[in-house]
Amino acid sequence: MQTEPSARPRGLFEYDPEELADKLVEMGGRPFHAKVLRRDVVAKGLLTPDSLTSLPAALRAKLPEELPLLVGRELDRTESRDGTIKLLTGFDRDGRRDNAIETVYMPSRKADQGKGATICVSTQAGCPVGCPFCASGLNGLLRNLQAHEIVEQFVRARALGPISRCVVMGIGEPLLNFDALQRALEIVRGGLELGARKITVSTVGFPERVRRAAQADPRFDLAISLHTPFQEQRDELVPAMRGVPIEEVLLAGDYWFESTGREVTYEYVLLGGDNDTPEHAGNLIDRLQGRRATVNLIPYNPSPELPYRRPNPQAVEAFRAHLESAGLVATVRWSRGLEDSAACGQLRAQGAGA
Repeated sequence: MQTEPSARPRGLFEYDPEELADKLVEMGGRPFHAKVLRRDVVAKGLLTPDSLTSLPAALRAKLPEELPLLVGRELDRTESRDGTIKLLTGFDRDGRRDNAIETVYMPSRKADQGKGATICVSTQAGCPVGCPFCASGLNGLLRNLQAHEIVEQFVRARALGPISRCVVMGIGEPLLNFDALQRALEIVRGGLELGARKITVSTVGFPERVRRAAQADPRFDLAISLHTPFQEQRDELVPAMRGVPIEEVLLAGDYWFESTGREVTYEYVLLGGDNDTPEHAGNLIDRLQGRRATVNLIPYNPSPELPYRRPNPQAVEAFRAHLESAGLVATVRWSRGLEDSAACGQLRAQGAGA
């Protein structure tokens, strides 16, 4: 008779600090070893027992069987010519790519040598928002990530090198998994020394969720993905927000600023020929004039499964200049790792279900 495989032991980040101290005492260590272990893994990116020389050798030897540092498994990795690394991590036994999560490590550019990397982390396996230009939602939402799965993305990225900034804008809608995200950020914030200005959470702007986040002592900046000033087009580009007036989203952004004192960044993916026209720029000015905000223009990163195209640099510059001529603060963020499936959901989509 075939027996079911035994359950894996709980991983390091599935324990709260008190539980972890008790666990290490049970393994023959001391209570203070809990703080040492989490510090070395989070802050230093030490991911093998042999590298954890701050712990007794006897305790290190027990970690793989009793307290694994990581519980996920790296399924794939790509590295672009600009040094951007994308990791695909699976947390189930069958290694399904469509149930995996993506993390992106973007080293500083040459002009910023000496600074740490920016990382992009995911909060869900799949995405319920369904933006038609984004590969993240091609198979819908499978599940919310647990806090330890979010933490593991930071830890794996830290093992690649120092981190100076984090954007929570990978796969998934962060504010629909807010409690787990908050717990994860509490764990990593101190270890990585990331202040509120170094963490940005990106959302499509569910008004009630934005207000709830603003009331929760948020120690991060907020970015709202707007993508168009026209209601009918936004209903198409952000299906989960269909029927939610753009003005309600902007009022929620105003509430965030009034509650936290931190400006909202409005993200705008420029889709060549679709939302990058002078008419779009003019109407976006009308929407945002007088508001404390920054517009972050993101030229589209093409995905072979989707029909949208990248705008040409001249159209991008004209759009930015139009906004700035009206007094808006506008920046352009060109994609990193363009040749290696760097857009959200692309690596996961390759061979999904395999």
